[in-house]
Amino acid sequence: MQTRINNSGAREAIFESIRSHLALSEKLNAREDAIKHKTETASDSVSTLLAEATSIVDCFKASLEAVDGHCLVVHDERELVHALTNIMRNLRQTKLSSLRVAVSDSTDVRRLIELIELDLDEIAVTPSAADVFSYDIGISGAQAGIAETGTLLLDSSRERHRLVSLVPPVHIAILDASRIVTTLGEALSMLRQDEQVSPIVTLVTGPSRTADIELTLAIGVHGPQELYVVIRS
Repeated sequence: MQTRINNSGAREAIFESIRSHLALSEKLNAREDAIKHKTETASDSVSTLLAEATSIVDCFKASLEAVDGHCLVVHDERELVHALTNIMRNLRQTKLSSLRVAVSDSTDVRRLIELIELDLDEIAVTPSAADVFSYDIGISGAQAGIAETGTLLLDSSRERHRLVSLVPPVHIAILDASRIVTTLGEALSMLRQDEQVSPIVTLVTGPSRTADIELTLAIGVHGPQELYVVIRS
């Protein structure tokens, strides 16, 4: 009799678990449908831009913003410095209590940071793996951009930016318009050196996101919560 009671209790526990997960699935399915619709709409928008032969820069910008990235287009160094200054000033006013900035070893990036019209709490060039977690913003260059998906390609054999781009809560990338292509294949061909592609290429598409934890979408668990791309045309 005792065994029968225990079995009955276990069966009810299983049924209750199934019922609760089915109820949760309905909410997740509704959210996934909304996300899918948003993605399809964004994809249609990007396809339309490509079909209408709009600027490839506009296509990249549309794709990046469709995955919650921020994109600014500038035309000279003065505008680029002004854009970087405004991004960091707004972040300090809205989300960051300090401006500790980690930058890659790119000569161009380091020179631009020196021109920033803002008091920064600290600047470090390629801080160590142990130290980089204490920085608020990472700033780097990008070696290529893919217009179809709004993806950045970071080639670590050309610039030490892997930790800077992946660890701080905000990543700001500087991309030359001439380095934007339509597809991944074109981007990899552009990065090819001596018939080989670098073994360390990071692809970044918008802020970091994951649904590993109970199928709930979370931003910034495995990388930056925000991505800004400043395109130098």
